[in-house]
Amino acid sequence: MHNKPTHRLLTAALVAATLIAVGCTQEQQNKLSRDIQNWTGTNGVLEVYAGDKVVRRFLKIDKISTALGTDDGKPRAYRYGYGTLDENLNMQVDPGEKKVYFEISDYTNAVFFENPR
Repeated sequence: MHNKPTHRLLTAALVAATLIAVGCTQEQQNKLSRDIQNWTGTNGVLEVYAGDKVVRRFLKIDKISTALGTDDGKPRAYRYGYGTLDENLNMQVDPGEKKVYFEISDYTNAVFFENPR
C-alpha cells in the first residue's frame, strides 16, 4: 500500500519535471540530462589517443568537470577528474592500478564513454 502524501509528492515532482523538460530547448534538456547524470554518476572510461593508438586509459570515472577561472568564473580550456589509471590498457582495474587525478585540454584527442561492462 502506498503512503498517500509520499505518492502525491512523487507524482507532483514527476509532473513538474515533465513540464520543465517540455518547455526547454534541446540544449537545455541536454544540460539537464548531463546534470542528472553527473549527480547520479557513471562508470566512465576516458581514452587518450596519439594518432589512432590509445596511449592512456582511465577507468571508473564518475564525472569529468570543466575547470572554471577563480576570478572570472569562465570555463577554462581543460577538463579534470579522478579515475583509475589502466596501466596495461586491458579495460579492467588490476591489483596495483590506483585512482589518480587527471587533466586533459580541450585539444586532447580523447573519447569519454560509459563502460559497457
